[in-house]
Amino acid sequence: MPTYEYVCEACGHEFERFQKMSDDPVRKCPECGRLEVRRRISSGGGILFKGPGFYATDYRKPHPSDEKKPKTEPKSKPDSGGSGSKKGDTSGD
Repeated sequence: MPTYEYVCEACGHEFERFQKMSDDPVRKCPECGRLEVRRRISSGGGILFKGPGFYATDYRKPHPSDEKKPKTEPKSKPDSGGSGSKKGDTSGD
């Protein structure tokens, strides 16, 4: 049920009522008793969507398995020898 804002055109009194959408608007001012009350257009309250059924990325806490893992393993540094031979390799002599 929404909360409606009202203002009395006679005395300027502003008030709110928690009503069903199907309820008739308030006509009588609770302050002065005159029948000059109008419903105001308001911005309403903010909406916060939480829970299942909405976008998976909205308001969720990160799961430990969702941590970003490196896609490839780091490349090894080339040998500083330049010829590509390993120490102790005697097969090429």
